[in-house]
Amino acid sequence: MGFERSDSLLYLASRLTKTLARALHKRAAALGFSPGQFPVLLALWHQDGLTQRQLLDRLEVEQATLANTLARMERDGLIARKPHPKDRRAQIIELTERGRDLERVATEAAAQADAEVFAGFRLFEQELLKEYLRKAASNAKNLDQL
Repeated sequence: MGFERSDSLLYLASRLTKTLARALHKRAAALGFSPGQFPVLLALWHQDGLTQRQLLDRLEVEQATLANTLARMERDGLIARKPHPKDRRAQIIELTERGRDLERVATEAAAQADAEVFAGFRLFEQELLKEYLRKAASNAKNLDQL
């Protein structure tokens, strides 16, 4: 018997990722931001007033990707930039009131999406899946370094 896509963990993960990305895009758009902005919002909800370098370190994205994301977020009124008090080359990224106001509805929407996707899973199954996904993501990160 040959290779079956439905038996491939990578194929299944990719299919799930694409489906979830479409669903998240619709939810995020309805709330007024893009899915790519969600990790930045999460980081700033956790600790507002970070520099672009600090965001890069937390988010593991390319500099150009983050720069473009921040430009769109500023244009959309989600963040504001102000000069760093000690480093003229750096800027402090702060949430605007609009950006702060999104926290509750955005995190509720993310939790609802999780609940819908994993409906029927018992709590221990969800926890095991999270553990397995973290391990797989860590292993995949090592592939990038080869």
